[in-house]
Amino acid sequence: MIDHSLFEPYSLGAIQLANRIVMAPLTRNRAVAGFVPGPFAAEYYTQRATAGLLIAEATQVSQQGQGYQDTPGIYSDAQIAGWRTVTDRVHAAGGRIFLQLWHVGRISHVDLQPGGNSPVGPSAIRADAKTFFGGKFVDVSEPRALELDELPGIVEDFRRGAANAIAAGFDGVEVHGANGYLLDQFAKDGANTRTDAYGGSIENRARLMLEVTRAVAMEVGPERTGIRIAPVTPANGISDSHPQALFDHIVGELDKLGLVYLHVIEGATGGPRDIASFDYASLRQRFHNAYIANNGYTLELATKALAADAADLIAFGRPFIANPDLVERLRRGARLNEIDPATLYGGRAEGYSDYPALAAGTL
Repeated sequence: MIDHSLFEPYSLGAIQLANRIVMAPLTRNRAVAGFVPGPFAAEYYTQRATAGLLIAEATQVSQQGQGYQDTPGIYSDAQIAGWRTVTDRVHAAGGRIFLQLWHVGRISHVDLQPGGNSPVGPSAIRADAKTFFGGKFVDVSEPRALELDELPGIVEDFRRGAANAIAAGFDGVEVHGANGYLLDQFAKDGANTRTDAYGGSIENRARLMLEVTRAVAMEVGPERTGIRIAPVTPANGISDSHPQALFDHIVGELDKLGLVYLHVIEGATGGPRDIASFDYASLRQRFHNAYIANNGYTLELATKALAADAADLIAFGRPFIANPDLVERLRRGARLNEIDPATLYGGRAEGYSDYPALAAGTL
């Protein structure tokens, strides 16, 4: 057994983290005009800066990449400036923060797309999924299949987004390759029925995810680049017939890039960890830098994972929404605040930056 504490420092590449607790990216739908981070974003992230690493919410690399109302972007000067107010505050509080780079692919609605066009995906297969638009959840729109000559533009959007994130003061970026969004759609055969160089075999379906990640790592450095994957999640209507073989291949190729971390959603995103049989230890063995474990972790489960050397860092998602001081609450074994479901998506400060911290001496 390895005697690692959740609360001990950790060296993530050249970045020193105060502890092994990661705040997972959490979509909150509070961007303002121009898809700029809203006025309370800096306070929200700064309140949570005691996490060893913050991963800011999924952020679209282009307007085409947007799938939900009021989510922020990283493709305009105004967006870069808006994120700079966040990173400056987080750094002043001693925190470290990465930005998650996002293209939703087919998980979108025509009213969110440039010119009212159809969303895009690897194939013209509509997802059995909903998106958040007009203040409510609605069915996603029918997508069109991306043409071969459009794919270099997708890679370029991610590369530019990564460069913009560094310009905005982020310590690094996370490529979003999970949860049924574009890169995951290309990788999994439930969404990808292409017959060209990006479809069919595992190697072909993995191609776009690897090309995007390689371009990002070349732009900002592998020591500033992580990636998130979700091998067996059914999120957003995604599926694959042989996820173990697919992700063993993907992670082996990602390891060659020297990425600083691999962030793995174990099981169904936000749901059961045991939804499908999968050997996560196989991914851990194939990837030689930091492994971030995610999904349903408690203090007890996190402690066991670290002791077993099954992970280096543990990501907590929803608990951070209602508990800005989650690190301290876990350290003390204190009671956690409950989430208000009515304020999860959209709105302003209520249910976002107004959850209370522990009073002195409280358990």
